[in-house]
Parts: sequence; C-alpha cells; structure tokens
Amino acid sequence: MVRFQYQIDQDTVELQACNWFGMERLIVNGEQVAKRININNSSSHHFQLSSGKHCRFQMFVDPVSDLLICRIYKNETLLASLKQGRQNRAREHKKLNTALIILVIIFGIISIF
Repeated sequence: MVRFQYQIDQDTVELQACNWFGMERLIVNGEQVAKRININNSSSHHFQLSSGKHCRFQMFVDPVSDLLICRIYKNETLLASLKQGRQNRAREHKKLNTALIILVIIFGIISIF
C-alpha cells in the first residue's frame, strides 16, 4: 500500500493506492470521499475542501526516474509534488510474496487433510 498524505489549509488529505490490486482511495479529514480501481500508470482525483476550494491529486510513475509521484493542486496551482521510490515498492513486493507463500503453504496443508 502506498500512501501520500498532505495538509491543505485546515484539511488533511490522503491518497492510498494498492500496488497489486489497483484500488485507490481518497480520504479527506478521515472520511473516504472516493474509491476506484485503476490499472493504469497514472490517475487523477478531483475533490473539494471544507472551504469549498477545488483540489486535485495526480499520481503517476515517472518513466525516467521510476519514482511514483503524487502532485497536489489547489485551484489548479501546484502545492506539492510528493515522491516514493523503488525501496518502498520493493518492500511492498517482498510483503506480498511472503504472504502468497504463506497462503500456498496453508492451502497445501489443508488440501492434504
């Protein structure tokens, strides 16, 4: 799971994305405001702050650096560009591989009995 969190004015916004299943969730002030499945290398989420101002999260993989980048815009003005690199994604891959191996072992044992 990849998470980008940012404070915009009085609002806390967070974009969560599952590397493996493509599920993306947008959370504003602890409440989920959007949820969707995305299998592309980029996505964009539009939402409104409690002040009524419009914001946008834009997430994509930079083809040059291979970094996952999340740009945050308020009224189409760039506020921040957050980045996560290969180390974080490698850690997620390792966790998933471990979980899959454990599941295979458990189901293998269950099928024997």
